[in-house]
Amino acid sequence: MSLDTVVEDIREEARARAEEITSEAEAEAEEIVAEAERDAEEIRNEREAEVASTIEQEREQRLSSAKLEAKQKRLEARRTVLGEVRDAAEEEIAGIDGDDREELTRELLVAATEEFDADDELAVHGHADDEDLIESLLDEEGLDGRFAGEYDCLGGVVVESEGSRIRVNNTFDSILEDVWEENLGEISDRLFEQ
Repeated sequence: MSLDTVVEDIREEARARAEEITSEAEAEAEEIVAEAERDAEEIRNEREAEVASTIEQEREQRLSSAKLEAKQKRLEARRTVLGEVRDAAEEEIAGIDGDDREELTRELLVAATEEFDADDELAVHGHADDEDLIESLLDEEGLDGRFAGEYDCLGGVVVESEGSRIRVNNTFDSILEDVWEENLGEISDRLFEQ
């Protein structure tokens, strides 16, 4: 074997080894690139899922907030309407006059006096315009009492005893309040039938 042949064999071996190393390096590089691409795809998918989740959460929060705001506005509107109905009822009651007012006041006065002893001297308060009516009802019913002054109400009476600590509020207002509270659900249902 000649030196040229040995050199040529070494060169061939070196080329083969170089090609093998290059091939292995290219395969390794391709594997690294493929792994990097898989990692990048996985990261992109995770980020997309996070973004989609964030968007969904924000959408749900905004939707929930909008529903709450709408509910609050509906409740506010209902309160306003109920307030207007209550005001209209008060106006109707305040407008009761004549025989109807006399009969209602008589019933409220008699019912209030049943809470006191027969010998109690009664102080009766009422609407300023009802002073003469109350005094005449006290006389007609034979009750020991006097009109003791104005009471801020729509009508009716507030009766107190000079000797006891009892006070009976039989005003149109107190009766309206009781009826209103007892029937508020029904009133609301009728006004806002769905």
